[in-house]
Amino acid sequence: ENRHAKRHVPMTGTDHRKQWRVDLPATSVVITFHNEARSALLRTVVSVLKKSPPHLIKEIILVDDYSSDPEDGALLGKIEKVRVLRNDRREGLMRSRVRGADAAQAKVLTFLDSHCECNEHWLEPLLERVAEDRTRVVSPIIDVINMDNFQYVGASADLKGGFDWNLVFKWDYMTPEQRRSRQGNPVAPIKTPMIAGGLFVMDKLYFEELGKYDMMMDVWGGENLEISFRVWQCGGSLEIVPCSRVGHVFRKQHPYTFPGGSGTVFARNTRRAAEVWMDEYKNFYYAAVPSARNVPYGNIQSRLELRKKLSCKPFKWYLENVYPELSPELAQGSESLLGSVTVALSGRSLHSPVGGAALTSSVVFQEWALTKEKSVKHMDLCLTVVDRAPGSVIKLQGCRENDTRQKWEQIEGNSKLRHVGSNLCLDSRTAKNGGLSVEVCGPALSQQWKFTLNLQQ
Repeated sequence: ENRHAKRHVPMTGTDHRKQWRVDLPATSVVITFHNEARSALLRTVVSVLKKSPPHLIKEIILVDDYSSDPEDGALLGKIEKVRVLRNDRREGLMRSRVRGADAAQAKVLTFLDSHCECNEHWLEPLLERVAEDRTRVVSPIIDVINMDNFQYVGASADLKGGFDWNLVFKWDYMTPEQRRSRQGNPVAPIKTPMIAGGLFVMDKLYFEELGKYDMMMDVWGGENLEISFRVWQCGGSLEIVPCSRVGHVFRKQHPYTFPGGSGTVFARNTRRAAEVWMDEYKNFYYAAVPSARNVPYGNIQSRLELRKKLSCKPFKWYLENVYPELSPELAQGSESLLGSVTVALSGRSLHSPVGGAALTSSVVFQEWALTKEKSVKHMDLCLTVVDRAPGSVIKLQGCRENDTRQKWEQIEGNSKLRHVGSNLCLDSRTAKNGGLSVEVCGPALSQQWKFTLNLQQ
């Protein structure tokens, strides 16, 4: 990779204002890395120094998370303002960032990934927002650096951070109404439900008061979810500041190994965030990712106590006030969540004994999903019509893609479930015998089903 560390980067933003407050606070820039390419690390450090007013950079703290070659960071320690801290074992992003933050001398922290490139005037608008209100946590617009040819491409300014019920971060376009409201001031800060997590600026004392990071999260993943929930629910706010642009190399895969495997680590971290912050709405996550229930997530007592001490708001408040676009009734993504499926007539609930589907009056509700593929699914089992004659008993079998015996659709205001292949409806009239059946669709109350997420589990 022969791109010059001091290359010219195109201005990708609209610079509507050149004047910032003269009393902006200086910042400590914390960059953690593990086996990062030296050229990428150098480009990040040099761009911070070259694209920032010198008096606003107190220091750059590089936290080497036990890279294979200690020289990767040590060489950069010779650069003015750069301090290098090396972990004596692998700690992961969260604990490494906290180590850097604890060592920081400035009143404002700037967290950057180790493969970034700062654009002109990236820092001043971020510092100004935090200087005006110390409970703001602010991010730049994250431009894209092509990992193959390192071309720098400007990102849309119409995006906010969000997630689906699988709790994986995604970019959401603003609604047309939100875009219209910004036409008079296209560089106004954007309130965002979630930050990407790699690049943000935050008051140091506020970072500490708010509980830093969850130190029992491992390696990488889920930490942006956790800090986003925590900031919003505990009285702060998250913003994207369009005046600020920083390029980021988006990789196809992680360049380093995860002890325990990346999927398990991500699920563990995500479970910790869900269990502490999401209240009863965590069941949407478990319905979308049933396998997560099997991943141990450790002790969360200290984080629950932190939430109580900070008098944080419930997750319901977050959904209503911060992220109303995330509809609890219909989870976005691969599945439309139905939650527990209940007969309107008796209030008894669909559950899955071995081999079949039945009703129970038990308080143990099960989450069911009507997927985009038209399966009615619990875990990896689907409602299956083995015999297409009226009165046939429903079986519960392993879900198979394109199996017509497992295709269902909601009809009549979503109150009935009709089997696509036979045009018969799911019926509970045989429930007293322990099973469910398909019958000719009609007005019978035994065919009326309520699909509601029962959150009190």
